[in-house]
Amino acid sequence: MNPGALNRRLLLNQLLLVAVALCWAASARAAERFDRARFEKEIRPLLAERCVECHGDLKQKGSLRLDAKIHVFAGGENGPVIAAGHAARSSLFQRITSKDSEERMPPKGAPLTVAQIASIKTWIDAGAIWPENEGDKAAAAGRKLPHWSLKALQPPTVPVQTGTRWPRNEVDRFILGTLSEKGLKPAAEADRRTLIRRLYFDLVGLPPEARRIQRFVEDPDPHAYERLVDELLASPHYGERWARHWLDVVHYGDTHGYDKDKPRPNAWPYRDYVIRAFNEDKPYARFVQEQIAGDVLFPGTSDGVVALGFLSAGPWDLIGHEEVPEAKIDGKIARHLDRDDMVQNTMGTFNSLTVGCAQCHNHKFDPVSQLDYYSLQSVFAAVDRADKAYFPDTVQTARYPEAKFHQRTLTDRKASLESKIKTAAGAELVDVDKRIAAAGSDAAVLDALRAEREALLAKAGDEKTRLELAQTLQDLKAINEELKSFPKPQTVYAATVHFGSGNFPGTGPTGGKPRPVHLLARGDVRQPKEEVQPAALSCIEGLPAGFALAPGAPDGERRAALAKWLSSPENPLTWRSIVNRVWQHHFGRGLVETPNDFGRMGALPTHPELLEWLACEFRDGGGSFKRLHKLIVMSATYRQSTRSGARADAIDSENRLLSHQNRRKLDAEAIRDSVLLVAGKLDPGLGGPAFQDFVVEKPEHSPHYVYRLHDPDAPKSHRRAIYRFIVRSQLNPFMTTLDCADPSMLVGRRNESVSALQALALLNNGLMVTMSSHFAANLDAAGGAMEAKVDRAFLAALGRSATRSERKALAAYAGEHGMANACRVVFNLNEFAFVD
Repeated sequence: MNPGALNRRLLLNQLLLVAVALCWAASARAAERFDRARFEKEIRPLLAERCVECHGDLKQKGSLRLDAKIHVFAGGENGPVIAAGHAARSSLFQRITSKDSEERMPPKGAPLTVAQIASIKTWIDAGAIWPENEGDKAAAAGRKLPHWSLKALQPPTVPVQTGTRWPRNEVDRFILGTLSEKGLKPAAEADRRTLIRRLYFDLVGLPPEARRIQRFVEDPDPHAYERLVDELLASPHYGERWARHWLDVVHYGDTHGYDKDKPRPNAWPYRDYVIRAFNEDKPYARFVQEQIAGDVLFPGTSDGVVALGFLSAGPWDLIGHEEVPEAKIDGKIARHLDRDDMVQNTMGTFNSLTVGCAQCHNHKFDPVSQLDYYSLQSVFAAVDRADKAYFPDTVQTARYPEAKFHQRTLTDRKASLESKIKTAAGAELVDVDKRIAAAGSDAAVLDALRAEREALLAKAGDEKTRLELAQTLQDLKAINEELKSFPKPQTVYAATVHFGSGNFPGTGPTGGKPRPVHLLARGDVRQPKEEVQPAALSCIEGLPAGFALAPGAPDGERRAALAKWLSSPENPLTWRSIVNRVWQHHFGRGLVETPNDFGRMGALPTHPELLEWLACEFRDGGGSFKRLHKLIVMSATYRQSTRSGARADAIDSENRLLSHQNRRKLDAEAIRDSVLLVAGKLDPGLGGPAFQDFVVEKPEHSPHYVYRLHDPDAPKSHRRAIYRFIVRSQLNPFMTTLDCADPSMLVGRRNESVSALQALALLNNGLMVTMSSHFAANLDAAGGAMEAKVDRAFLAALGRSATRSERKALAAYAGEHGMANACRVVFNLNEFAFVD
């Protein structure tokens, strides 16, 4: 080899060594940039959010999983998808950058952003480092980690931020931490006029009066906002507002549903119990326990009886229970569906799980087996639904079980004495004795009746017989007097245990003993398998499913065991579920967007650490709803304006990170109640039987609930909507148009729509026309020019004066079409129908 060629060879080798060194240096720098923190911040969440839906443990398109290290590097049916150190040669990178829409991943939603693609490229080029977490280790060992919602509660550390005065409490520190990661800043605080309206609707469901708004706006006290919060939480209307949210979840109704949909005239005491519980700030654990087993855990209390309306809140098949014997197939189906409703209502309400999917087979997505499901049914094996007597007075309630037995004994004795009298002297003597008891103090009438009785006694036989009859009549009188002294109980439609009577067998000849519950093959009552014992779910970390009950344990012990399991401090679902529900009604969306489904098909938490912290704070703070509300509404996060910035719109268009408050539409009840209040017609009375906003036709068979025949000017119907008689089969058209909940469904979150049909309803519905006339009459009665009336209309309806252009335009409209029509326009303004 000549010297020139040798020199060239040496130079080339040197260049190659330099190039390799540079590559190694670049790789080292890239690896430095992709340490564990950056991977956990950029790559793992991106794969979880955009890839795992089709390539996770539930679904593996192309046999590829991207949810754990062992699966990612194993690849799919077409081989490995990552060539570590070479993004361009990695099919994962090729698919996310493909120009072909058929090839590009992910197939649904928008393509990955330039920044996301750059992160994946840099990560792969840096060697595709993948620090293992618990999920990766479990996958490598062939195990599956519990779903996030089934893990034990672990209080997180509250983030600490320096150099900012924005956080007002711990809630804000969690929110700010997430915003900062995305380069976002919170919005400015809303003005006081907006805040007072927001607080009023959120906490009591009614608008503030203009004078109250002005007083708050002008109050220089730095604690004015907190004092307002306390004032609203102490209002009796707070319970009415939050009870409505609860009744949506438990699918409360005042009719049975199914084909006949007969009314339940005694369902309302449960509704009043919920209102009372919120107003009294009843600890949540007790609230849970009373609704499942209050009669057992808190005997002698009226709430312990009335709260059982929870278990009977849903639809009930009158035909299947009253007209079909339990031994027949249709009877078995009816009772199976009845228990299913109780199970689903209980677990959906308190634990946000869809356990009903396990009726026919093990749950396809969540670790709920058929055995779990039927064990829960066994808890309610003796429970039926019926009218149940109770005393609202605590002392009488404590004595009621004894008094009821004594009352029954006296009634039986009365019947025996009356039979004895009829046998000896005929029915006429019993009849005249009843007429004497009912005659009152009219001496002439009493003398005539007593003479008639003596004549009948004289015919009864010898003197001994007559004396015996006279004594019997005295005994009967004493029993009647004692029976009159018994207080008359009230009635609630609630869960109860029947002993069987007539065509309604209840628990039949077993005398209240729980029915045997079998695991059903494919959910078919004709294919019973092994009998199951009462128990709860076996999938919750650190919480045993079994109950320490003897075989054949009675009904009360079963329900009490479940109540304690649900309310246990170790049950993470119970505490996560309820704080998420409360959060949702303050922000329009929960931290988990699917409030009734915390399973694998539900949404992931947007702020998991905040959800965890709130759940622990609520549980460890005594389960106080009012304390939880105050914590949330006192936060800077809640007080933000609804105005968003361009950067927030680009990065987080749905405002899941809460860089500003969400603009929320009023629900149907708040709109209706506000209309009545502004018109001066709202009856603020609390509690009692429901009012009917319909006319019933054909009540003897299948009632027709006809809303168009109702007079919207009837004063009895001017109470708050929480007291409305809720029909399952025929929904109120006006309320339904405004997105009212369907009482036959477990509604964790209502639809929120804006439609032309709603505008037409707010203009033309009979209630709106009637209340607009009353509103106009009040404005006219105060006198003044048309523009002054318009200004007063704005103050009453919106809490502010009209602008000059608004005043002028609406005054002209009122002059042409009348003040009542102008009021209809005011009621149809967006500003009236939205929280802020």
